[in-house]
Amino acid sequence: MPFLIDTHAHLYAEEFDEDRTEMLLRANNAGVNAILLPNIDSSSIEPMEKLAAQNSSCIKMMGLHPTYVKENWEEELSIIQTKLFADPNQYCAVGEIGMDLYWDKTFLEEQKEVFRRQLKWAKELNLPIAIHVRKAFDELFEVMDQEWTPALKGVFHCYTGSIEQVKKIMKYEQFYFGIGGVLTYKNAGLQEVIPHIPLNRLVLETDAPYLSPVPYRGKRNESSYVAEVAGKIVDILGISMDEVKEITSQNAIELFQLHKFIQLNHD
Repeated sequence: MPFLIDTHAHLYAEEFDEDRTEMLLRANNAGVNAILLPNIDSSSIEPMEKLAAQNSSCIKMMGLHPTYVKENWEEELSIIQTKLFADPNQYCAVGEIGMDLYWDKTFLEEQKEVFRRQLKWAKELNLPIAIHVRKAFDELFEVMDQEWTPALKGVFHCYTGSIEQVKKIMKYEQFYFGIGGVLTYKNAGLQEVIPHIPLNRLVLETDAPYLSPVPYRGKRNESSYVAEVAGKIVDILGISMDEVKEITSQNAIELFQLHKFIQLNHD
């Protein structure tokens, strides 16, 4: 029986403090066999580590999120680096990293430097990266073009870019597109983009507790809802649910080397 993998969910967030156990059970019942936890900053490390220690299906990343790049960015980055290099084998990716100019452009240059340093760590440690990019594709591509090598691999998480940007990303050979709840929003434009992304470059995600898919839009997102995203891909591409599960899960397993962290069976 094919299963689902949620490649990006902040399940350690306080939004789940009241019902985390039940929420994880719902995900398991929905056929979600693995959930990847991106880090945000130094304050999210402890709750993330605790959740992963308690739940074998939850697998950690380590990185500094671009919207948390502030005046103290060097201190924050030092903490992230120490955690990452102390035992890189416990993390499936360097993430969530990238650039975000949606709310604030004050720290543009700092965001570039933080992204660049974390890209270098990923190359040094042979880990994939989970990229967050919002209103900053051109700026991010500038750094990527300077730092990219064929060995670098990763995912553009919560992809909401254009068909032209798909073509650009496809040139980064081992990069995937993380598709979440935005796909179910009528006016987001992503439904027109999806047919231009090869199935072997797609992975599924929720970004829980954010960006809930229809019919849960406006409510807290959770990992079980990744099935709604898979269902939308079935509708758009006209293929079976089993095929969507099989291909996207295999993509995630290969990209993040998930067999190192969890036993994933197809029975």
